[in-house]
Amino acid sequence: MIRTTADVSLAALATFDAIVDVRSPSEFAEDHLPGAINLPVLDDAQRAAVGTEYVQGSKFLARRHGAALVARNIAAHLEGSLADRAGGFRPLVHCWRGGQRSHAMATVMDQVGWPVTVLEGGYRTWRRAVVERLHDRPLGFDLILIDGPTGCGKTALLQHLAVRGVQTLDLEGLANHRGSLFGAMPGGQPSQKLFESRLFAGLESLDPSRPVVVEAESSRVGGLGLPKGLWQAMLQAPVIALTASVPARVDFTCVAYADVASDTAALSVALSRLPRHLSKALIAEWRDLAGAGRVRDLAEALIREHYDPAYARSCAGRGRPTLRSVALSDLDPESLERAAADLAPLIESQTAA
Repeated sequence: MIRTTADVSLAALATFDAIVDVRSPSEFAEDHLPGAINLPVLDDAQRAAVGTEYVQGSKFLARRHGAALVARNIAAHLEGSLADRAGGFRPLVHCWRGGQRSHAMATVMDQVGWPVTVLEGGYRTWRRAVVERLHDRPLGFDLILIDGPTGCGKTALLQHLAVRGVQTLDLEGLANHRGSLFGAMPGGQPSQKLFESRLFAGLESLDPSRPVVVEAESSRVGGLGLPKGLWQAMLQAPVIALTASVPARVDFTCVAYADVASDTAALSVALSRLPRHLSKALIAEWRDLAGAGRVRDLAEALIREHYDPAYARSCAGRGRPTLRSVALSDLDPESLERAAADLAPLIESQTAA
């Protein structure tokens, strides 16, 4: 018997042995449920060909052609990705809207004897839940921001806090971007929808009775926008304000961005995206530093002449309360770990109102 469900809570999804997304690879790449595996019943080219035939040719022949393709693809999955699944395998299957593609896979799985469930409404049910949670209502968490100028170890401190059991939400990790002009990461950023799905899953795993620490960001992380509910909560959150000397920040930045520093082409592309109010002569000077491999000099110039002035401007109108100011004499792992040990009890004492 094929079961159905519309429950997309993480607790409900965790009861299944696998979430089987039968949409095409491009649909899956744009966004998918956390932990889902992609076993398409039609790949992108097949889906386009059948759709074209359905619209421009014979609907009957298109359905017959599509059915043959679906049957062959499902057979390949049974003999490939699903070959080692035992009789008690409990999959949740979905397509885009819970229609023909998911029911084709579920019918075969049911005949095999697996207790299969179809997600009512398909992927669209998941997407509606994400939008409602992130855009249509308040966040529901008390946030604390780790703030400070560029290169003062905010992300590293967040990671040390997480190791100590403090609830954190790593926006840069979820966005696969370090949040600056030089912040691109290997693999590129996810789509906006996939970023929001990751955020949704991250929030659902947290305890709303405890504070959540987030690195202070602008309303965008690279090319991705923060959802309304999260951004509004960040605007009102108290901050732990980090400071460190410029030399310490330069040293830390050179290590943290060593991958970019070693790639002259990536440096040149990043420098081309600097704000227009910076003079052409200044940017040309920075390009010369990059071309000469003078990475430390370039990092110091960018911090003093671009990032620090921009940070000062952004702080001018914020008015966020400061929970604690932390002056870091060094930004090595040991110093950041000591700071995390000192801050963890303070953070945990900020119980939700």
